[in-house]
Amino acid sequence: MLRIYQNTYRRTAKKAVVYSTKVACCNHSTLCGITSHPRRAQDSGSSSSNGRHRRHEEFLLAGNPARGWQMPPPSRGYGMLVVRILRGALKLRYIVLGGAIGGGVSLSKKYEDWKDGLPDFKWLEDAMPQGERWSQFSRNLIEVGSLVKNAIEVAKDDLKAKTTVAALGITSDESRKKYEKLQSQVETLQTEIMNVQIKYQKELEKMEKENRELRQQYLILKTNKKTTAKKIKKSLIDMYSEVLDELSGYDTGYTMADHLPRVVVVGDQSSGKTSVLESIAKARIFPRGSGEMMTRAPVKVTLAEGPYHVAQFRDSDREYDLTKESDLQDLRRDVEFRMKASVRGGKTVSNEVIAMTVKGPGLQRMVLVDLPGIISTMTVDMASDTKDSIHQMTKHYMSNPNAIILCIQDGSVDAERSNVTDLVMQCDPLGRRTIFVLTKVDLAEELADPDRIRKILSGKLFPMKALGYYAVVTGRGRKDDSIDAIRQYEEDFFKNSKLFHRRGVIMPHQVTSRNLSLAVSDRFWKMVRETIEQQADAFKATRFNLETEWKNNFPRLRESGRDELFDKAKGEILDEVVTLSQISAKKWDDALSTKLWEKLSNYVFESIYLPAAQSGSQNSFNTMVDIKLRQWAEQALPAKSVEAGWEALQQEFISLMERSKKAQDHDGIFDQLKSAVVDEAIRRHSWEDKAIDMLRVIQLNTLEDRFVHDKQEWDSAVKFLESSVNAKLVQTEETLAQMFGPGQMRRLTHWQYLTQDQQKRRSVKNELDKILKNDTKHLPTLTHDELTTVRKNLQRDNVDVDTDYIRQTWFPVYRKHFLQQALQRAKDCRKAYYLYTQQGAECEISCSDVVLFWRIQQVIKITGNALRQQVINREARRLDKEIKAVLDEFSDDEEKKGYLLTGKRVLLAEELIKVRQIQEKLEEFINSLNQEK
Repeated sequence: MLRIYQNTYRRTAKKAVVYSTKVACCNHSTLCGITSHPRRAQDSGSSSSNGRHRRHEEFLLAGNPARGWQMPPPSRGYGMLVVRILRGALKLRYIVLGGAIGGGVSLSKKYEDWKDGLPDFKWLEDAMPQGERWSQFSRNLIEVGSLVKNAIEVAKDDLKAKTTVAALGITSDESRKKYEKLQSQVETLQTEIMNVQIKYQKELEKMEKENRELRQQYLILKTNKKTTAKKIKKSLIDMYSEVLDELSGYDTGYTMADHLPRVVVVGDQSSGKTSVLESIAKARIFPRGSGEMMTRAPVKVTLAEGPYHVAQFRDSDREYDLTKESDLQDLRRDVEFRMKASVRGGKTVSNEVIAMTVKGPGLQRMVLVDLPGIISTMTVDMASDTKDSIHQMTKHYMSNPNAIILCIQDGSVDAERSNVTDLVMQCDPLGRRTIFVLTKVDLAEELADPDRIRKILSGKLFPMKALGYYAVVTGRGRKDDSIDAIRQYEEDFFKNSKLFHRRGVIMPHQVTSRNLSLAVSDRFWKMVRETIEQQADAFKATRFNLETEWKNNFPRLRESGRDELFDKAKGEILDEVVTLSQISAKKWDDALSTKLWEKLSNYVFESIYLPAAQSGSQNSFNTMVDIKLRQWAEQALPAKSVEAGWEALQQEFISLMERSKKAQDHDGIFDQLKSAVVDEAIRRHSWEDKAIDMLRVIQLNTLEDRFVHDKQEWDSAVKFLESSVNAKLVQTEETLAQMFGPGQMRRLTHWQYLTQDQQKRRSVKNELDKILKNDTKHLPTLTHDELTTVRKNLQRDNVDVDTDYIRQTWFPVYRKHFLQQALQRAKDCRKAYYLYTQQGAECEISCSDVVLFWRIQQVIKITGNALRQQVINREARRLDKEIKAVLDEFSDDEEKKGYLLTGKRVLLAEELIKVRQIQEKLEEFINSLNQEK
């Protein structure tokens, strides 16, 4: 049945072509896709057509009484007059009829293009049986052929009438009646031809609708048919759009190689440019505002033909069904959200491009960029640089030498108020890539003189030149009108408008959004074919230069972009996390014990050991120690232990990362990235909450044990006490050295001197040493009498100090004295274990501080063991998850990757990879374009 459809239509088209060759009108511009400047149209006519023009003008001049027409002889003159009138009328009929038949030729050409793009339908003969629908479709095509045949018969009858009238002699009165009758017939014929054109248009739309349904069934059947499950090839426009996406951000100034064509839609604010774009896309895809600026960022729309009318953002997988109002609302809301999100830092407009693809039946393939409207006055809620930003953005896109400028002018306002025309003239003074569109013609018809509209659409009102001039109607100002309603309103307007009746001022091909989209698409692909080879050659040269530079600078390295380098660094970081679980238990115990004592030592000395040891008796020492240890285990100890465990984990992980830098195959380009990832993951990571409660129970039970079980543990506790006291003694001596200044030997050898305060401190220290020498078991504080005695003794030496000054000096002096005594007790207790086991608390040698440090040591050991198990079993894996989450976030943040992975090697590789991708896509596109030719 499809073959029947093809053969029937071919026969009809051939008849139309043969007859249109015989009766083609000399005014052939009505069949062109884009009308050039009127002067070019006048110069393009042939000599024979010019002759026919002159004869026609002589006839009209001869029939005008005002020009002094002379009556010819009665018998022959009347007959010749009637013959000339009939010839003029028939010529006018041929003009109109030629336009109709030319429409049939265009229809045939469109069908041939559509047919060539179809896949092999042979298998449909089995899948889809013949039915009533196919018969009706054939009858429709036969009716189209009948219309053309009837038009041919009418033309033949008119030719016969012309011959008959020329052979007869007719009187003057009869000739005038015939003339009036012929005038009426001419007007009737004009109306009929307009109706025929409208009927052709409706038939064409009907065919497109059936074509769309056919394609939908084809795709559904093809999907279900396993034997034909082949990969769908990308369309040309999709391939071209991908090239433009690759170029996005590479050559933002159009200074190197990005001269690929785009259709740039420019116009004053509220001039209707967004509505024009929606008319071309056949869907209301943009948000509407009540007089406010809605387009705040460039929107790149790729139009492509497809079986379903859908839209999709470049960076999203969701498809919006444009036949559903709910999806249209979601799409408009998402466009508005993206525009607002692109405006940052108090700006009103943004240069960030929002890219989307719109596919649907009958859409013309092209790439359009909708820009914010040109404004002349700024409102208070706009940024101060909004006007200049829009001008710069518009000039930036129009400065592309191959950009097609779709200049939108509001027909309902005075032409003198236009801002965009001057800007277009600056970028395209010769009008070689500009298409002018006059919108809101329905309002202009009521407000403006038709002759003024004619001047605008003929290029005589504006000094701006253009390839073509078009008039469109983009709606009735209703937000809820669908595209179908707007297109119907546009057709009805141009059908009934006084601009297109017998005194019409606009050519039919210059109106409607459909004709505009055809013209823009035709010009777009013409420029693509003219420039694509040059762009490919430019990128070949750029690629060769970059590859040469890479070989000279990095001869032994493969060019890797940021994404590849990031993936490699990600793998190395995750490998280091795995290495954490391979650290030995002993190493973990040592690291955790060291970190725990580092965290706990200050509290143990300052809040437990020193206050208890300075209490004065062994019983009070043990009582105070038990109370303070329990309070500590119930409150601060578990949290401090978790903190110590986390720091130990962090320290071990960082040390692993540092050791990896010393490897022979280490690549320093990753260091900054690795450090940032580790720091961010450590900052986010927190120890499991239930670990604190678990540690609290373990630590309380451990501290309840007050008896050292064997000699080995006793010796270990003594050693722990000595090392801890020695560490504190070193700190105390450093404090004293700063307070009292260098000793006599150091002063002599290093030429150092004592300050006045240090001299005073030394004097106070001498007096305090006397007190400690007299009472080695002195309490931690000085009595009032002792303070007074020290002051008086110093005054005799002419040193005047207050009691606070004496107390400040006493504190480190007494601490050093106490720590020295503690070391002596530890030395005495080293061999007192058996005495301790026999006498316990009644032991003659006071070893309570050894027992205290044994209990602390046991808590550290048990806590370290618990923390090690948590690290191996839980925390290392949780840290691994945190690092993966950070890596995933960084991988999506191009700005952060650009900051952390930088340098000449990265920048050169990135540019080379980008140029290589663009060149490959260009070559793929050129091959497909040549195949389509």
